[in-house]
Amino acid sequence: MHQTNDAIKIIDKMTRTNPELEAMVAEASINVEVAQLIYEARTLAGLTQKQLAELVGTKQPVIARLEDADYEGHSLSMLQKIARALNQRVVIHLTPMEHEQSA
Repeated sequence: MHQTNDAIKIIDKMTRTNPELEAMVAEASINVEVAQLIYEARTLAGLTQKQLAELVGTKQPVIARLEDADYEGHSLSMLQKIARALNQRVVIHLTPMEHEQSA
């Protein structure tokens, strides 16, 4: 068997045999993606966390938490508020859960 040092392939192999671990990794990936989207949209708009917070009607620490990859409390309503403040919209897609086949 060919060994790899590709972290993504290693994690995929580990999680494929452990549904609980696979679910944890999937949830963490979503949290990272949402945090990154908020951060990128805010910085692209040229706003500080405090400025975005004021537009959304919240406090700067809330925006900081939302941009933290470890934060698990993202809500659709808050994402919609942020999107509106940045003149954007939230788009959600559901896709089949399939494992990528390693080459």
